[in-house]
Amino acid sequence: MTKPTTHYPPTSLHVVIVGAGFGGLTAAIECHFKGHKVTVLERSPKWRQLGDILSLGPNAGQILSRYSPEHIAAKMEPICMNNDRFRIHTLKGELLIEQVVPPVEGKPMYNGHRAELHRVLYDYAVALGIPVRMGSKVVSYEEDAEQAWVVLESGEVVKGNIVVAADGLRSKAKKVVLESHGIDAGSGERGVTGTWKERSTGYAVYRAWYDAEKCGIGKDPLTAFLMKRDTHVGWLGRDVHFLAASLKGGKEISWVATHPTTIQDLDTEDDGEDWMNPIPAKVEEAVKLFEGWDPVCAAIVSKTPSLIDFPLMTRLPLPTFISRIGHICLLGDSAHPFLPTSIQGASQAMEDGVVLATCLSLSYFSPHHKNFSAGQRCTIAVQAYQKMRYERVKAAQKTGEEVMKNWHKTEEREWEAAKEQPKSVQLPRDEWLLGHDAETWCHDVWEEVLEELSGGKPVRRERLAAGPESTEVKGVNYG
Repeated sequence: MTKPTTHYPPTSLHVVIVGAGFGGLTAAIECHFKGHKVTVLERSPKWRQLGDILSLGPNAGQILSRYSPEHIAAKMEPICMNNDRFRIHTLKGELLIEQVVPPVEGKPMYNGHRAELHRVLYDYAVALGIPVRMGSKVVSYEEDAEQAWVVLESGEVVKGNIVVAADGLRSKAKKVVLESHGIDAGSGERGVTGTWKERSTGYAVYRAWYDAEKCGIGKDPLTAFLMKRDTHVGWLGRDVHFLAASLKGGKEISWVATHPTTIQDLDTEDDGEDWMNPIPAKVEEAVKLFEGWDPVCAAIVSKTPSLIDFPLMTRLPLPTFISRIGHICLLGDSAHPFLPTSIQGASQAMEDGVVLATCLSLSYFSPHHKNFSAGQRCTIAVQAYQKMRYERVKAAQKTGEEVMKNWHKTEEREWEAAKEQPKSVQLPRDEWLLGHDAETWCHDVWEEVLEELSGGKPVRRERLAAGPESTEVKGVNYG
């Protein structure tokens, strides 16, 4: 366990967090440790076992390492993939590269079932006494000069010094935040405002998780290797990529196949990219994707008892994550959705939670703010949060876009070039991305950020943890 950076005295702040995903729960836990009162509102009426494979990178592992080992590490380690390499093949099965991922002390990686990892974090929040109110669907966000509040579907009003919208890609807070700055949040306006409506990437992902033994993985010579040990393998083809993993000593199988789709738009908040309402798919349709591929791929897919087809949505980067007054802010997917190929969506949302909670504490106790109201201190805190997060998440998003581009080549000559330069298709393992210590760094750059917010010298790019020039880079090998 890594020790917390410092002791945080209690504040008088009440933080209302909408959404109990990885970002929302991390923000709640961090606010609790930073001395803030916190309330979490989750629209789902009860806990549901949703999702499949999810990766928490070393940057998220750094955060989790500061929590109780009994509640986190001891529960996550047994349910996660115990494997240190990723083998990437051509569609015919020719090995392109084996990417070894070395362990880094104090920064564990956790690759496991989304719902199981999520449950560990949820149970920890509850054990800390954090109120997580299930069945609390938010219908509107409001704020004034000193506070913010939400109205629930029941009509109840929940108030706090700040409201954090961690409720996903289609958060209603996005419109409130943009329009507070006079930015058109509509679906079709371009120009200086951009297009803020979520749109299809042109791709969807078949996703599945099943019991290896029950589904005959060990009986098939093509797939039996998956049960011998935890394994992570991938195949790259013409505009399709296929990833498969075995976990828990080869007992469980997860696979995903990203493929072109005809779905262009999804208009309702509960459609498409939403674990609560997955789109079922037919196994035989998924098998057809792999005609002419390494037969291992079709063998893994054909044994699947059920699967979903998960449309990948995206949008242009929002111009801001925070409202004009500064008492409503976006966090996680509501602020910056990630492609799965980034393998950073949950990790970046967790970083958001750490930085926001830390900024609220630093602003509250700053000697520069001793004559400020709680509302004014919150405004400065969320402005600092945005400054510390905006460029970093934009840079992190680009890593997923680059991987998607490199994995979805359509010309044979492009694949021949990849064989000559196999590192071009490996997953990004940059130190600036994975070695980030969000809490320590937040303390380190706090005064520099305050100076810029006060009209002083801008924070230098290398201090924003947003690329290889980052001052955090120390030469540690992450693979």
